Parts: sequence; C-alpha cells; structure tokens
Amino acid sequence: MQITGMLWGSKLLDLVEYPHSEVGGPELSVDEIKAMIKRHGEVFIKPLFKGGVGKKGKSGLIGRAKNIADALKEKERLYFAELNDGIRISKADGVSFEGAVPAKYEVYFSLSESTEYRAPTMTITHHGGVDIEELDDDKIAQVPFDPLTGLKAFHVSNALVDLGAPPEIISPLVQNLPKLWDLYNNYGMIMLELNPIRMMPGKGGRLAAIACDFKCAFDIDDPSWKRLKLPAHIFASDYSEFEQEINQLRTYQGQSDVFVINDQGSITAPTFGGGANAMVTELLGEDATISSDFGGNPPYEKMNDISNITFKYWLPQSNVLFIIGGKANNTDIYETLRAIGDGLRMFFQKNGPQPLFVVVGRGGPNLIRGMAYFRDILDTLNIPYRFFGHDSAMSEVINYALAVNQWMKNGGKEEIEAHMNIK
Repeated sequence: MQITGMLWGSKLLDLVEYPHSEVGGPELSVDEIKAMIKRHGEVFIKPLFKGGVGKKGKSGLIGRAKNIADALKEKERLYFAELNDGIRISKADGVSFEGAVPAKYEVYFSLSESTEYRAPTMTITHHGGVDIEELDDDKIAQVPFDPLTGLKAFHVSNALVDLGAPPEIISPLVQNLPKLWDLYNNYGMIMLELNPIRMMPGKGGRLAAIACDFKCAFDIDDPSWKRLKLPAHIFASDYSEFEQEINQLRTYQGQSDVFVINDQGSITAPTFGGGANAMVTELLGEDATISSDFGGNPPYEKMNDISNITFKYWLPQSNVLFIIGGKANNTDIYETLRAIGDGLRMFFQKNGPQPLFVVVGRGGPNLIRGMAYFRDILDTLNIPYRFFGHDSAMSEVINYALAVNQWMKNGGKEEIEAHMNIK
C-alpha cells in the first residue's frame, strides 16, 4: 500500500502543517491553471498512476510549462501516459499540476524502520533531488532514535552539522522535519519520504523547507491508517475491476495485495506471505494470472469474499487453482481453506463444472482439519487435486503446479472433462 506524489501527499502533510508546493488535480480549469502559472512563474505537470509508481522523471513523464498553451499540451501528452518499469506497465489516469518552487538547495529526508538498528531511523542529506543510492555514504546521515520520544530537533540539527550542510538550511529544517514523526507514527506508516525538499527563499532571505515530492507506505495490519479515510482506489496498482473489488476489502484484518500479471494466464494462485509471493511471482512468470498476498490471518468472511471475487474473474480461464504459502504461525489454515472451499463450491453451483486441477501447498495451525474440509469439497465436485504439507520445498510445489498446467495444455484438460462428465 503506497502513495506517491503530491496530490494526496499534500493532504497528508496538511495534517501536521508541513509546508508544501501548491498542487491541483486534473479537475483544474484553464483559468485556475493560468492563475497558478502567474503565481509561480512555471508549473510542473505529472501523470497520476495508481499505487507506488516511481521513476517518472527519468522516463520523461514530467512536463513543465510557463504558459497555458504548453500546460495544456503537456496535460494531453501525460493524461493517459504509460510507464514500463521492467516489472509491469502502468497506465496513468489524470495529471496533477504543481507550482514551481525556486531553490538553491534540495534536501532528501525519509523515516523508515531499520532492521540494522531495530529502531525507526531518519535518513537525511542536503544533496537531495536524486536517488539516494547514487550518493556516497559520507554524504548521507542515518540516525536511529527512540520511538517513545520520537524524532527531535536535535536529531536533525546534529545530523546536518555532521554532514557539513550550509548553515542557512539547518534552522528551517529543524523547525519542520520533526512534525513528520507525528504523521509517520500516528497513521501506521512504515516509510515516509520527501525528495526533494526545496529550500525556497522567503521574506527577509530566510529559507522555507518546501516539500515537492512525497512517498509513503502503510502497514495494513496497523489499523491507524484507516483514520485517514483514504479512498480505496488510491491503493490499487492498476485499474482493473478485479483489483478495485479486492481493494474494497482492506477494512478487514489481513492483507489483500494484488495486481494482474497476465490477463491471459492459466494458473490462478492465491498466495499467503510476502516470501511466498516473491517466489511464486518469479517462478510462475507469465503463466500466472495475478500476484497476490492474502496473509495476516484473514477471517473467514474476508477470505470467502476474496475467493468469490478471484474465482469470478480468473477461474473460467484457469487450468490450475494453486493455493500456496509457507508454514504460518498465526493464520488459521482451517478457516482459510474452508473459506476458499466454500467459494469454489459456490462458483460451480452458479456456473457449472469446468476442467480444473487444484494444487495446495500450506502449513500451520489446523492444517489437517483444513485440508480434510477442502478435500471433501473437491471430492464432491469431482475435481482432481494434490496437497503438499509444510515439509515440502516450496520451489518444488511451484514446479509441480507448472507441470500440471503444461499437462493440462497438452491434453489433460480433455481428460478431466471426461472425468467430470463435462460435455
């Protein structure tokens, strides 16, 4: 779950009164765009993508204009722009307009959970406006701090002094950056990044720390983010109806992270756990319809809703239903498999039988009870299946699912149709 860009980022920054560039959405009229150009001398036009899509600047997808004619041309160019990041192709649906912020200095700032320090950590440099990975270590300060006391002014001041930052930028940053801890801590974030913060000259020559780009990610198991009352559509990674429906379920306990890999795929794999998701997505490749993570001990109602939605969109084209995850510590496997099994039975009752092979690889509490319940449903529906327990290597289970899918393509589907008496 991520938010990128200033359209929504500015609304979050307003909660802690952090200064930011002027931002407007695609609804701005010609007169409003003209007025923004008049106030700032120039506007930046950026495409609006769902989810956490970065590298827009490097892809030539940020426009700039000093007059209304150029602004409208850039709006037309970028409104439905596509961005291929090597993993997926994202399509924009709208643009934002951002007033230019003149500045001599640009600052990078982020808050995140550090596995090295086992504490929240501030990362800061006065060489901002670039990817942090491109900088040498001596130009970056990483400062862990106690979450009970939070980020304080002296953390910021000491870090900038140690980096040799220009003295004139230190005071405005010390005054404003600690506010971001309240935003990070109070609303369930696991990462917050401003890059760049542009140090704009103000009255009397004093600099103002203006946020000009925003990125954050939420821990969906922490209900604090729900207090923001953000619309579900901003967390979708694409615009498919499937993803939109799944995103409506984020109010439940547990995760519901999905995106479509191949709308012509033939293996539908409800996956549980981030590690499993990474391996399944990589090994299934283009055979997969979706990439998903439904871990976090989802209750029966949520898992049943997820199953109904997933089966509605993807089961008619699937050769293999592949239910896969590691050995769970807290997830009740019985509730998970009961919900999926009931969803599968409902799908067959509504749509009739179809040739399908089910592969399950799972471990955790109530595993045997869950598998027994699911087995009984599959036997009733006359669906062939193969179950693997927690002692099976996940990579081998994935390879088995791939082999079944290939068999289905080479005549296995017809054998199952005959076995299920489908005419």
